[in-house]
Amino acid sequence: MSDASNDFHAGFACFVGRPNVGKSTLMNALVGTKVAITSSKPQTTRRAIRGIVHRPEAQLVIVDTPGFHRPRTLLGERLDSLVLSTLTEVDVIGFCVPANEPIGKGDRFITEKLAAVKKTPVVAVVTKCDLASREQVARQLLAVSELAEFAEIVPVSAESGEQLDVLADQLVARLPESPPLYAGGELTDEPEQILVAELIREAALEGVRDELPHSIAVVVEEMGPREGRDDLLDIYAFMYVERPSQKAIVIGPGGARLKDVGTRARQQIEALLGSRVYLDLRIKVAKEWQRDPKQLRRLGFYD
Repeated sequence: MSDASNDFHAGFACFVGRPNVGKSTLMNALVGTKVAITSSKPQTTRRAIRGIVHRPEAQLVIVDTPGFHRPRTLLGERLDSLVLSTLTEVDVIGFCVPANEPIGKGDRFITEKLAAVKKTPVVAVVTKCDLASREQVARQLLAVSELAEFAEIVPVSAESGEQLDVLADQLVARLPESPPLYAGGELTDEPEQILVAELIREAALEGVRDELPHSIAVVVEEMGPREGRDDLLDIYAFMYVERPSQKAIVIGPGGARLKDVGTRARQQIEALLGSRVYLDLRIKVAKEWQRDPKQLRRLGFYD
């Protein structure tokens, strides 16, 4: 018989919840570095991004999913479909509910969807506990326990780090015995071009009007070291919006906002890649791309 102490567990967990409940921030905190972009705007996450937590006895692969919502566009339908397909492929689900907001229709809608995923254990995660009083957190834990029968309920704060180790323990405890799924040291399996495009979109989301975030998509067309220079990476990217009026908003007076977006994105990309970067960022109008199947495919949102 093998020694139980040699047992290694590896598998997948995913965080689900309505938009803007702190799923991406929570994944970044558990992984220990930024692998998913975050923003105060809902529906920031548009892909199932994987972050990898390495432990001596386990490897936890966290899949961050878009916020679950009732879709109003074809893009929204694709994002919800992505979440549903992810739920059936993981070993454990983390259902995120913020401590500082009352439970609402969106949370109940997701609870109904989770009830259909019968074989996968669901750990309820009460997020943003640093923004709530002890009494609020206690009331929210009780309210969450009345939503459904969860395998466990864990209050956490990604900002302060409170209870993150407890949450990781609960998720790891529900992973199957398995050798590591990724080589040691890897923190994500996202291609660098996708991560770079996401960092540009994150920079663009800051400071734009509320109606704009859903209309922004970013594609990195070309990326590579400059000829004869090992210390400089050239990145050519396009930011797509749906209307000329939105293009004007993103550019800003005298191009000031676009310049600011480029500077902030470049700093984040340099921190991610550990290299100096030249970023060529241009804006194009792709009319109503969120509703156009052909354009969605071109921008990387597949059926």
